[in-house]
Amino acid sequence: MPRPSPLRRLSRLVGLPVALTSVACVPHAPRPVDHLLPAGVTVIGHRGARALAPENTMAGFALAADSWGLPFELDVHLSSDGVPVVVHDETLDRTTDGVGFVDETPVATLRGLDAGSHFSAAFAGEPLPLLRDVLRRFGPAVVIDVELKNPRDPATVPTLAGAVVDELEAAGVVDRVLVTSFNPHLLAAVRARNPAIARGQLTGTFRGADLNPLEKLSLRHLWLNGKAVPDVLAVEADRLSRGYVRRMKRRGYRILAWTVNDPDEMRRLVEYGVDGLITDRPDIALQVVGQESP
Repeated sequence: MPRPSPLRRLSRLVGLPVALTSVACVPHAPRPVDHLLPAGVTVIGHRGARALAPENTMAGFALAADSWGLPFELDVHLSSDGVPVVVHDETLDRTTDGVGFVDETPVATLRGLDAGSHFSAAFAGEPLPLLRDVLRRFGPAVVIDVELKNPRDPATVPTLAGAVVDELEAAGVVDRVLVTSFNPHLLAAVRARNPAIARGQLTGTFRGADLNPLEKLSLRHLWLNGKAVPDVLAVEADRLSRGYVRRMKRRGYRILAWTVNDPDEMRRLVEYGVDGLITDRPDIALQVVGQESP
C-alpha cells in the first residue's frame, strides 16, 4: 500500500482539509485569563512536583498545593470504561505496577495499582488517581492545568473531551482550570461542550515526534488555531525567544514555558516575559521568581 501523502496525513490529523496560509493569517482570539494567571510569573508544578514526588499522584499534588500553594499540571487518559484517569503514558508499565494500555484497563483495576514505588519505597502504595478525586481535593484551593493526552483512537476524541468536561462541571471548577492539549481536536471538542473553560494549546519543537514535516509545521506555527481557539500558549522552552514571547503577548496570549528545571533557563525565560514556568522543581522556581520556598 502506498504511503499517504503529507497533506493527506495532515488532513487526517485535523479532520478537515487544511489550506496552508501564512502565519499572519492564523486567527488569534485569546480571552483574558487573569483569574488563572495573575500578574507576574506563576510557578506551576509539572505532574505535581515530578522531581520531588511520584508524578501524577496525590502525594505530588499535595506537595505543590498544600506545601507551597501552587497550581499544578496533570495528564489524563480514559480507562476502558470511560473514566478519566490521571496518568501520563498511554501504558501503565513505567509509573505503576500494572501493565498494558490504560484505555484497555477498567477503572476498578486501575484503582488498585501502585503508582508510587517506581519513585521510591517511601511512596509504596500511592494509588493512581482519578481526575474526579484530584478536582474535589485540590480544585477549590489552586488552579489545575488538565492536559488531555492524545488518544490512540482518534474517534474517541469527543468521548475524552466530554468525560473530562463532565468531571470539571460536577466538581464545580470550570473557572478554576486550564485545559491543555497538543491535539487541537481535543481543544475544539472541549470548546464545543463548554466554551467557558479556558483552553491552552501545547506546542514545541516536535523534535523526535512521530510526525512528518508538514504536520510539525502545522502544530508548531498554530495553523489550527481556528479549531482550538486557545487562550494560553504552553510552549516548549527550547522554542521560546524574546521575540516570540513579545509577538504572542501582543496578540493577547499568556505564555507558559515547559518543562523548565534549570535555574539559569528559568531566569532567561522570566526575562523574556513568560507568564508561567511549568517545572519539576517548583522549589527552585519559587526562589528564581523571588518567592520564598518553605
